[in-house]
Amino acid sequence: GGAAPPLKKPYPPSHVLTLGEINPNVLSAQYAVRGELVQRAAAIKEEMAAGSANVPFKKVLECNIGNPQAVGQSPIGFNRQVLSLMVCPALLDQPGVDALFAPDAIARAKEYLAAIPSGVGAYSDSQGFRIVREQVADFISSRDGLPASPEDIFLTDGASKGVGFLLSLILRGGGSDGLLVPIPQYPLYSATLALQETHMLGYELDEAAGWSLPISLLEAELEDAQAKGVATRALVVINPGNPTGNSLPYDNMVECIDFCAKHGLVLMADEVYQENIWDGGRPFHSFKKVLMEMSPRPNLQLVSFHSTSKGFLGECGLRGGYFEIVGFDPEVKAQLLKLISIGLCSNTLGQIATGLMVQPPRPGDASYEIYSGERDAILASMKRRATMLVDGLNALEGVTCNQPQGAMYAFPSITLPPKAIAAAKDAGKVPDTFYALALLEATGIVVVPGSGFGQKEGTWHFRTTFLPPESEMTDVVDRMTAFHADFMGKYA
Repeated sequence: GGAAPPLKKPYPPSHVLTLGEINPNVLSAQYAVRGELVQRAAAIKEEMAAGSANVPFKKVLECNIGNPQAVGQSPIGFNRQVLSLMVCPALLDQPGVDALFAPDAIARAKEYLAAIPSGVGAYSDSQGFRIVREQVADFISSRDGLPASPEDIFLTDGASKGVGFLLSLILRGGGSDGLLVPIPQYPLYSATLALQETHMLGYELDEAAGWSLPISLLEAELEDAQAKGVATRALVVINPGNPTGNSLPYDNMVECIDFCAKHGLVLMADEVYQENIWDGGRPFHSFKKVLMEMSPRPNLQLVSFHSTSKGFLGECGLRGGYFEIVGFDPEVKAQLLKLISIGLCSNTLGQIATGLMVQPPRPGDASYEIYSGERDAILASMKRRATMLVDGLNALEGVTCNQPQGAMYAFPSITLPPKAIAAAKDAGKVPDTFYALALLEATGIVVVPGSGFGQKEGTWHFRTTFLPPESEMTDVVDRMTAFHADFMGKYA
């Protein structure tokens, strides 16, 4: 019979990862825009769908995130026609295609398909489709009146992924680097820095002066970092501002550029809200345009980010975006491309959506009248909703809110009664989170506590979008007003 087969060794006892064994930086990272409030709102929605919710409202209104199509905004028709033809090019050969699709949408799809013969189902170049990068360069040149090169443009999955690439390139790890970030800030930055063990050097915007950016604070923060042995690598500026809705004046931008050039910092310009300008006295200027108009022109390394998610498109789910670099060493640029190529490429539909954002129908094109009507209606409605919401907030006891000059948000300051702060402490909550949770339970309105963005010591805020449909905005204001009066009365 031969030798018996060797006995198999038993498997070791099963083991699963515990919180104590995962990357501690993941535990420390916080992302308030999708945090506790949103998780509670999701649970309420599930209860409502199951018929088991005992809530005094019929609908959860998600004002926590700039996600326009989630709250009823319609996509731009021309863009979706072109995307449809890109996803299914066989439609171009179908009889009756001319009756379903506008002639300029058909022409644009054919232009893209001629430049991208393998279509949207294959990987693109790591930097993105060249035809789209050329369109982005044309857009920047037209916007700023200055040349732009497709070689300096990188297509990304929304602006967020581009920010991640640049931070991975700039920050060296080891816990000794720092990044200057506005307070309040979009938590993408604080979360990414936590993951990379980098010091977040917060500089407080001046709420009393319309959220202006005091350069003296930047100098003080930089000096303090140096004294602690922290090497400051870059300055982040969000313009127009998120969550603050401010739009920086030209002179303030010049000061930022001078500061970065003086200290050898990379300037990271988050410009995703450039189409969302509500104050005609504060038009959008790109940091690139301001830099190029300075004389003498400082030596500056500048990165500018843009996205399909904001503006009037609201194509958040398509994850389209780009960044442009200026003043970077060619060898560093080659390393950036290598870093991006590790992920092969950004998603191809997002790349096409970016091309459609930067090269929309023009006067005389078949779709121009419909396109411009859709665009103008969305932007005009956003401006009306912003005014309606901020006026309603400013009428509340102990609430003050700057009129938004840009972006999609209001960031009101709330003076909470001492009893409310004590009740929050008893509940183990930060006071503005306590307020926002109470608002959700009473009204179904989801906002983000100011503590998720950072705020001046001793102040409390929340961020709300003004994206719910215009027909519902009066109801939003009425619900907030009734809740606030009850809350203030309860803790008076």
